[in-house]
This record gives sequence, structure tokens and C-alpha cells, in this order.
Amino acid sequence: MSSAFVKEGEYQKLSDVSPSISALSFYLRQENGGQVIREMKSFYSEKCGRHVYEMSDGLTYALNDENKWIIILEAC
Repeated sequence: MSSAFVKEGEYQKLSDVSPSISALSFYLRQENGGQVIREMKSFYSEKCGRHVYEMSDGLTYALNDENKWIIILEAC
């Protein structure tokens, strides 16, 4: 999303989203132009050492050690 079309103070980074799945879903909906993004699958990943969430936007998210949302780009 281009910051040129966002009013100052409206942009929120993924890492600033509250550490709940409902807050993540709301954030993703805003980032995707109002399209509902759903949790497709969630599980504890032994390899990552944390709970991960596969969402309908095709990305996988997790909370890091600081309780901030991150995108899992590769199998961790």
C-alpha cells in the first residue's frame, strides 16, 4: 500500500498490531481493501518453536519473542 494515499497517523505496521488473531484479521482486512482475510489453519510448529497461523491471503503469521506479529517467509 502506498503511503501517499494514507492520511498521516492512519498507517499501522504489522508489528504494532495487538497480539490477538482478531486484531490480526482486522488489520489484514484493512490492508487488503476491505477483503475479509480468514484464518485457514493454525498449529504449533516444532520447527519454528511457536504457534503459526496460515491466513487466506496466502501468508503465514506468528508472534515473535516480543509478542509482535511477523510474517513467516520460509519454513523456520
